[in-house]
Amino acid sequence: MSFAVIAAYLLTGGVAGFFAGLLGVGGGVVVVPMLAILFAEQGFPAREVLHLALGTSMATILFTALSSLRAHHAHQAVLWPVMRRLTPGILLGTLLGAQLAAFVSSRTLSILFVGFMLFVAGQMIAERRPQPGRRLPGWPGLSLAGGVIGAFSSLVAIGGGALTVPFLIWCNVRPHQAIGTSAAVGLPIAVGGTLGYIWNGWGHAGLPPGSLGFVYLPGLGIILLASVLTAQSGARLAHRLPIRVLRRIFAGLLLLLSVKMLWSLYSN
Repeated sequence: MSFAVIAAYLLTGGVAGFFAGLLGVGGGVVVVPMLAILFAEQGFPAREVLHLALGTSMATILFTALSSLRAHHAHQAVLWPVMRRLTPGILLGTLLGAQLAAFVSSRTLSILFVGFMLFVAGQMIAERRPQPGRRLPGWPGLSLAGGVIGAFSSLVAIGGGALTVPFLIWCNVRPHQAIGTSAAVGLPIAVGGTLGYIWNGWGHAGLPPGSLGFVYLPGLGIILLASVLTAQSGARLAHRLPIRVLRRIFAGLLLLLSVKMLWSLYSN
C-alpha cells in the first residue's frame, strides 16, 4: 500500500468522522464513494469493489457512532427512549438489507447509492419545516420507522442519520436532539449491518488479502485512526455553531462525491 493511498484513507476517515459527529449522518456517505475509488485504484476485482466499500464503511460506523455518541450524550442531546424504541426494527432491518445487498450487482448498488445521496442533498438544501402539531409516533410507529431506516441504511452502508435526522425533525424534535439521537441510532445499525456484510462475504472467492467477508481490514484500521478523533470534534462543534450553512456545505460535498463516484465506476 503506497503512501498516497494511506494518506487518502486517513483523509477519508477524518472527513467522515467529522461530519458523522457534526450532522449525525454516520459517515458512510463520505466513506463509500471514497473507498470505491481507492479500491478501484488498488486493482481490486471490479465486481466486488462496491460490496467491499459498503461492508468496510459499515464497519467504520461502529466506531464513529460510539465516539460521536459519547460527545452528544455529554451535551444531553440523546433521546434514549426514542432510541430504544427504534432499535428492534433497526436490527431486523439492517440484517435484511445486508442480505439483499449480497444479491445486487455493483452497478445497481452504485446507482441506488448515488440516487440516495442526491435525495439527502436536496433535503438538506430545502430545509422544509414540519407541521407544528406533528409528534413522534408510539411504539408501533417507531418500530416500523426503525425497520425502514435499518434496511435502507444497511443496503447503502450508512449510519442511518441521513434518514433518522430528517424523520425526527419531521416529527418536531429539536435539531440538536435529532442529531444526538441519530448518533445513538447509528450504533445498532452498524452492529447489524457489519455482521451481515461479514457473513455474506465469508469465503467469497476473489476478495483481496486482509478481507473479513466484505470488510477490508487494512483500510478499516487506517480510517479509524482519524475518524474516531474527528467524530468527537464534529459533535462538539455541532453544539456551538448554527447548522444551516454547514448542512448546505455538506449537501455540496454529497453532490461532488456522487459525480466522482459515477465517473470512477463507469469511465472504464
